[in-house]
Amino acid sequence: MTLSRRDLLKAGLATATWPSLGRAANRGKPKSRVIVIGAGFGGATCAKYLRTLSPTTEVLLIERRSSFLTGPFSNLVLAGLRSAESVTFNTETIGAAHGVKTLVDEVIVLDPVKLSVTTANSGSFTADRIVVAPGVAMRWGMIEGLDATNSATMPHAWTGDGQVLELRDRLDAVPDGGTVLIGAPANPYRCPPGPYERASLIAFLLSRSGRKNCKIIIADAKDDFTKRALFMLEWDALYPDMIEWLPRAQGGEVVRVDTSTGEVWLRGAEKPIVTHLASIVPPQQAAELATSSDLADESGWCPINPADFESKKHPGVHVLGDATIAAPVPKSAFAANSQAKLCASAVAARLNGWPAPEPRLLNTCYSFVSDTQAISVSAFYGAVDGRISVLSDGVSPLTGDTALRELEAEQAKAWYVSITADSFGLPHAE
Repeated sequence: MTLSRRDLLKAGLATATWPSLGRAANRGKPKSRVIVIGAGFGGATCAKYLRTLSPTTEVLLIERRSSFLTGPFSNLVLAGLRSAESVTFNTETIGAAHGVKTLVDEVIVLDPVKLSVTTANSGSFTADRIVVAPGVAMRWGMIEGLDATNSATMPHAWTGDGQVLELRDRLDAVPDGGTVLIGAPANPYRCPPGPYERASLIAFLLSRSGRKNCKIIIADAKDDFTKRALFMLEWDALYPDMIEWLPRAQGGEVVRVDTSTGEVWLRGAEKPIVTHLASIVPPQQAAELATSSDLADESGWCPINPADFESKKHPGVHVLGDATIAAPVPKSAFAANSQAKLCASAVAARLNGWPAPEPRLLNTCYSFVSDTQAISVSAFYGAVDGRISVLSDGVSPLTGDTALRELEAEQAKAWYVSITADSFGLPHAE
């Protein structure tokens, strides 16, 4: 069910009493109440499984965006291999699919002590537990000349908004022989393989459209990246001489930009690189809601208990997904979905007096290197002595042939249909 401001005012609610908001009105007072903030892969999945595992628990899902693009497969949109609509999901539709109460509204205050939230338009709410899946924010001020007001000129396209479409459209204007620069941030950040998949698919797009003389530079603030050997092997095979990776040790870190001229300065360089298109992904931290609510530590990320993703700073609040300190688990959609299921199981167990679940997590990251080929990395995790540890892992073989890469691409497409159906209720197929 979706609530409007008028619905709440008609009910005369200053502080919401949830039975008035939905189906619980006809069955008496709920046994417990949980607020879930954020309807991405972590929050939406957690809301779904909380309702399934603990039917007597009232679940309220709050998301500030009415719709959003997923990070997974957004690079395919850039390359013209999928439509934007095929990776766009509607918050109200998600809530309806999961049968949870849903508010499209912004949380402006989260009190982690009182376990209450205040929204911009719909009043205040309290709960027995709060789950926060806020995502990431860009750390502006780390790159000279780049801030929130001009970032769209060098679009990072990293947060599921209109910058994805801006970057897609800007690619059409790159001439043959032009220079595209991708600025990759230091760890940790959302979707570790993302910049390198982006380079691969931009190279595919430029090659397919007859612009094989273009140069794609990955200016990296680190000296290694996930699946590096696999990516570089495929770049040599598919796009010879098109993609150049500059690690931090070779001055690859972006330190300054001029968004009006397209110039990008790398650390230690006397002259800038003049680009026809730059996609600068800034350093990141937990989203503002997490930092303003005292859920993050001095690193900018949120420390959690790996057994149930409860905040180490505020009991009763759980944090999921990209905002957390959960290494070696990467900041990925699959990881957020897996964390959400563990958290939902643990919260349901606490609320109902059941035994706590065994903490186990999964992750798989697929990366497309062309329209028909992909590579992957996966891992299985457990909590050992209060820390998350890798129990087993795997990666695509370097010796894989074209048939294997094509098989992985088909598996990636099937994975996307499956995980979006699981997290959001309705799959998008193209």
